[in-house]
Amino acid sequence: MTDLADLTSDVRIDLKLIADLIEPGSRVLDIGCGDGALLELLERTRGVDARGIEISQEGVNAAVGRGLSVIQGDADSDLVQYPDQSFDYVVLSHTIQATRNARRVLDEMLRIGRHVVVSLPNFGHLDVRFRLMFLGRMPVSKRLPYSWYDTPNIHFCTIRDFVELVKDVGAHVDQAIVLDASGKRLPFSLPWIVWNLLGAQAVFLLSRDGH
Repeated sequence: MTDLADLTSDVRIDLKLIADLIEPGSRVLDIGCGDGALLELLERTRGVDARGIEISQEGVNAAVGRGLSVIQGDADSDLVQYPDQSFDYVVLSHTIQATRNARRVLDEMLRIGRHVVVSLPNFGHLDVRFRLMFLGRMPVSKRLPYSWYDTPNIHFCTIRDFVELVKDVGAHVDQAIVLDASGKRLPFSLPWIVWNLLGAQAVFLLSRDGH
């Protein structure tokens, strides 16, 4: 297996953090896997049994072109086809805000995986609040690159919103990593309210009692 330090710098920071959370040799399902960048990273660094679902045919083609096991599917409708506890980890990276029913998707992920890993952009970040308050415009940035009229994001979720959703579905946060706008980790000792203001994105490792 390749060490994480040997990977090229163009891999998204949240994908590196996700890879670091996953035990070697695990069974992993990546939902909304895009071109398969995370799955390839996991195969190279963790030797996992990697599977993926991607809604776009372009993404599926790119992932299959990498030699990955990826099928076309929709997180909002197709997760019900998987048996309970069929994966060690189920991953959703920067996608939950684009699902039609985020609660149902998260609930299904917790059903089919012993552990769930979710990364998400934080719409409660200070920069987002500044742009709305002082510029009166929906934010457009490197992390949120779409204009309001063409964005795939349909649920604007903050870190605090997501933590409340985790409680609502009867799960708990095993580990949380919050990054500022430069990609640096915010100290674990900071309260949630500060994470919600200064965190540009977050990665959560979740599980449900009894799994």
